[in-house]
Amino acid sequence: MSMKYSVITIGREFCTGGLDIARNVAGRLGAPMYDKELITLTAKESGLSEQAIAAGEKRPSGSLLYNLYTMGSDLPLSDQVFVVQSQIIRRLADQGPCVIVGRCGDYVLRNRTDVLRVFLHAPLEFRRRRAVADGLVPADADERAVSAMLEKEDRRRAAYYNFYSEFRWGEAAHYDLCLNAALGENTCADLILRAAQG
Repeated sequence: MSMKYSVITIGREFCTGGLDIARNVAGRLGAPMYDKELITLTAKESGLSEQAIAAGEKRPSGSLLYNLYTMGSDLPLSDQVFVVQSQIIRRLADQGPCVIVGRCGDYVLRNRTDVLRVFLHAPLEFRRRRAVADGLVPADADERAVSAMLEKEDRRRAAYYNFYSEFRWGEAAHYDLCLNAALGENTCADLILRAAQG
């Protein structure tokens, strides 16, 4: 498959099935997908633990773990994590075709012309059903409580992205392709791959 865009970044609302779509795309491309793997790579490169990296990604500035890891450093933990992860994302993009999920990948690689920037969204009801199917909440969970959980996670993702980028998380103008994940995993993967061919 000839590709105009060899690197695909995927941002997504919580519980859209974005990881499954990313795995589908990567599998069909025969390319690696990076999501949680970036935590492991960042830990190896920075000397920080994977727990500290995960904490830094969430910007828990008041937590004990956060404070322990920022002692003696000029940069807050979250900033250290972002800097190292950005270097790793650029290096992975240089190595060839790949799919990068979240972590401001679209922004980190904003100056490259071989990157397809994708954002996945879905209706709230679809995402609530997905949260139940994924075992994140019990089947009899209160609908409002599930919606609040989804909105809280989206706010966290938006806050991280908006803090480190000059763009706004989920704003269509900053992506090449915005898709409703409720179209289905295979349909979304098909559309992403078609767009990647240019």
